[in-house]
Amino acid sequence: MTKHVLNVGLIGLGRSGRDIHGQLLVQLPELYKIAAAADPLPERRERAEEEYGCRTYHDWQSMVDQEQLDLIVNASPSHQHVPITMALLEQGHHVLCEKPLARTVEEVDQLTQAAARSGSRLAVFQQARYQPAFRKLQEVIASGVLGEIVQIDLTISGFSRRWDWQTQQSHHGGSLMNTGPHPLDQALQLFGDDVEPDVWCRMERTLTLGDAEDDVKLILSGPGKPLIDIEISSCAAYSRPAYRVKGTQGGLQGDGSRLTWKHYNPEEAPEQQLVEAPLAKSDGTPAYCSEQLNWVEGSWDAPPPPSDTPFHEMTERLYTNLHESLTTGAATEVTVAQVRRQLQIMETCRSQNPHLYTK
Repeated sequence: MTKHVLNVGLIGLGRSGRDIHGQLLVQLPELYKIAAAADPLPERRERAEEEYGCRTYHDWQSMVDQEQLDLIVNASPSHQHVPITMALLEQGHHVLCEKPLARTVEEVDQLTQAAARSGSRLAVFQQARYQPAFRKLQEVIASGVLGEIVQIDLTISGFSRRWDWQTQQSHHGGSLMNTGPHPLDQALQLFGDDVEPDVWCRMERTLTLGDAEDDVKLILSGPGKPLIDIEISSCAAYSRPAYRVKGTQGGLQGDGSRLTWKHYNPEEAPEQQLVEAPLAKSDGTPAYCSEQLNWVEGSWDAPPPPSDTPFHEMTERLYTNLHESLTTGAATEVTVAQVRRQLQIMETCRSQNPHLYTK
């Protein structure tokens, strides 16, 4: 594909289709043009015609039959991701599918095989690794100032009830599949791909009105790797920081808008030796181990977003990389194989919680 501006068809004009994809794509006119959109709700179609100046359709099949599209964004409800994406790939269309791409590894393999047969590109919309705060966290860890990383906590929690379709198992809902792809993608970036993690997961229904989980504790561990603690909860009246890193020379904590960290230089620390005898102060009274470390502190504040589009910078980076992939053949940075690995972990999580998921 050699053309520069790609014609896009949007499937679904809800919170993701309109509020994320649509609002970002109109800000990248040098790369993309929203040529058409499909949604069963007439008021959404009317709004799309006004906002994008595009043609609209009641159903996605009519749209792809009548339009010449370079990329189709599948922002349909989660349980429709696999059948719609499969049909589009088999028809030879390039597809960017919203998360969750699928429910099982088997479904991911089927989509991958369909793309290979037709020569189509399959991409997944998981942009969390481009979050500025996460990239800064990676930078601090890579610098080595925190020493050996012992544990990393990733938290997305609050206190709220939810009662929409994304709380239902039949619609592939629940916190693990709705929210989980974001912290799990970050976790696996930090964990690395040279070792497969051991997985422990506990899921519960707490405040949700649906039958899927809204409280998730997921722990990844492995030899030579930090323990990674992922928490996604709707019943956390007092929540942990979004990010917390523990290392042998210091630590980091913060959220998407601000990070702080501190560390010491072992070469400047007082020299100590193991003592087996009871410790005592100069006056002979019992003492506890105590020393003064010279802490070096740092902080980072997120730059103001360039627009009020949700997740603007993360979304723009993913779409820019996808455009390069479609026009030059460059590799996508978020790969289907990486998403497959996430879903393998999610399948393990469900198997460990048979009180919620029987299969």
